[in-house]
Amino acid sequence: MRRILLYSTAWIMLFWTACGKEEQKPFDQPFLHIMSNNSSSETVNYMANSIRTYNIYLSSRPLTENLEVNFQVTAGNGLREGVDYEMVTPGNTLIFLPGIYDMPIRVRWIANPALDANKDNTLTIELVSNNQGITLGLPGPDQLQKKFIITKVK
Repeated sequence: MRRILLYSTAWIMLFWTACGKEEQKPFDQPFLHIMSNNSSSETVNYMANSIRTYNIYLSSRPLTENLEVNFQVTAGNGLREGVDYEMVTPGNTLIFLPGIYDMPIRVRWIANPALDANKDNTLTIELVSNNQGITLGLPGPDQLQKKFIITKVK
């Protein structure tokens, strides 16, 4: 009987001390990020003739208003629009309607056998701003996945 009382007391004490000891508020900071296959970059073959989709994702509670997200596309000095790639998505703003959590940016890659491998053959898609003050990139000082870098390789 004494052993049962001792075990019962020990379990109650353990349970009592564990409850709320390291309680933390849930993470609830909305953010936007761009990625593909859990990565912030990818490569495209210099002979590719395809349309690729790069998604911007919203991590948030349901929104009640449209979210406007502005992005910028920057090509390195080795890529030329119309020769190496073409933007299929028009403009530089995407609209997330309430209930939508990802929006595509489409790029048509054009085969170019004359690609100079010694130049900067990157295309960078960067999240620039939004109309609701939502964090760009993953929360934290590094702002990971705020940019997506595609490198055209030989």
